[in-house]
Amino acid sequence: MTPLGPRPAPPPAHRVLLAGAAGNFVEWYEFGVYGCFATVLAAHFFTPAPGKGPAGAGPLLAAYASFAVAFFLRPAGALLFGRLGDRIGRRPTLVLVVGLMTLATTLIGLLPTRAAAGTAAPWLLTALRALQGLSAGGEFGGAVALMTEQAPPGRRGRYGAWQSFTVALGLLAGAGTAALLASLLPPQALMAWGWRVPFLLALPLGLTALHLRRTLPDPPGPRPTGGEREEPPPAPAADAAVPVPVPGPGAGTGPGRSVAVTSAPAEGVGEPGTGPAPGPGAGATAASAPAAARAHDDSPAPAPGPAPAPGPAPAPGLAPAPASGPAPASGPDLAPGSVQVRRSVPAPGHVPAPGPGGAGAGATWRAVVLGIGRVMGWSAAGYTFLVVLPSYLQATLGASLREALAATALANLGFAASILPAGILSDRVGRRPVMLGGALAVTLLALPLLHLLQDPAAPAPAKAAAVLGAGAAVGLLAGPGPAMLAEMFPAHVRCTGLGVAYALANAVFSGCAGLVVTALTAATGDGDVPAYYAAGTCALSALALAGLRDGHRGALR
Repeated sequence: MTPLGPRPAPPPAHRVLLAGAAGNFVEWYEFGVYGCFATVLAAHFFTPAPGKGPAGAGPLLAAYASFAVAFFLRPAGALLFGRLGDRIGRRPTLVLVVGLMTLATTLIGLLPTRAAAGTAAPWLLTALRALQGLSAGGEFGGAVALMTEQAPPGRRGRYGAWQSFTVALGLLAGAGTAALLASLLPPQALMAWGWRVPFLLALPLGLTALHLRRTLPDPPGPRPTGGEREEPPPAPAADAAVPVPVPGPGAGTGPGRSVAVTSAPAEGVGEPGTGPAPGPGAGATAASAPAAARAHDDSPAPAPGPAPAPGPAPAPGLAPAPASGPAPASGPDLAPGSVQVRRSVPAPGHVPAPGPGGAGAGATWRAVVLGIGRVMGWSAAGYTFLVVLPSYLQATLGASLREALAATALANLGFAASILPAGILSDRVGRRPVMLGGALAVTLLALPLLHLLQDPAAPAPAKAAAVLGAGAAVGLLAGPGPAMLAEMFPAHVRCTGLGVAYALANAVFSGCAGLVVTALTAATGDGDVPAYYAAGTCALSALALAGLRDGHRGALR
């Protein structure tokens, strides 16, 4: 085995943050634009000619269905690009996904409408949304893994919060761009061509993100932890043989033989690309080494035949070395009559890599399910308050497009303002208390806040404070969330595990938010449906978060 040697120097922190977060900004900018212009897109792509299709809420529901398609393909993208990120590295995978996202978003701005392309228009839009969903699925897991693995000790919450912060910045930029266009352009111009401008702006934004990622130096692997330790220079190589005396006949009354025990990792142990971890018995005393060797031996039993002479057969569990031939280059010089065996030593705290049907697969998928429960409130409340709100205010409360976009911009401003403080606080007090506080805040305050928005006599400053507070409560979940997910998975499955958990939660509870809220409100006539949806999912998240054992002070696995 070749010693690990010095680790390459990590890229500067600001380069990692910019490269990791830039693609996320582009992704959520587009999602924010799509949510703000859902009614416009419904009119252009999903509204049939008069007398040839349903009216009312049907086109808006179809627009949200296209919105949901991207979410339902995110888990597939998380699995596909997550495995790539775990196998070939974080940086090349992130370059690929931001390129696909930029291409799909730009093409949406160039699509012909239903009036020009007929029934092909909604299908083309849905196909581009599907491509966005695949690429977005790989974005979160790879970027969070990159940023948290390169974070200095005690700052994973801060670094992971930047990923959520760019979600807020992207949504805020999307809502702000839409609100600015709505205030500058006449309604006819906005409906005719103005809605295309925000999608086309994704091209320069995406090219900038692509440049940042392509020029980022290849980062080293995760910082060494209990399951992946670097050898200090003076220490012997991990596969160095350790001579162990084996008593001869009479157990201590005559000369015996020496057994050279080498330490090697068990199959499937150790992170990909980092080399095997040194065994704990490398510095053991001669008295304790035979027992350790027997405990960890996985070598084949010796072939049948006459016992070697002089002396008895080897100790149980120790396979004799060949009778002749030089010792391996990595082992020490062996005395005459010595034998050499190898033992397998798992790295402390190691979690086996999950493969198809592998022993670690069940633990990984259990962690994925638990992660979904912990972030479902973040997903549902975030989309209810930050993306679906404009259409709800217009369709249910009769607000103008300008008023609805202004309310959404305020909600995203509150969201952005609380994310980084929440991530920094979680590095000090833990992820659980901060996220649990956010989930309980949404559970208890969603309905009163919505009633305030519904009250025509309520003053405008109070309504502004309500939407700011709703966004800030979601930020308490989003700030520590990425680091919490990263700490749930070991390095060799981190991209896949946290990406799939986040993508599935978003597919079910974010992608369906517009459909659920719009359909239930239309069916029941109850204007409180958004509050019920956000509060219910956050209550379930609070239950999942209550059992979280914080790992904010320990090293990543």
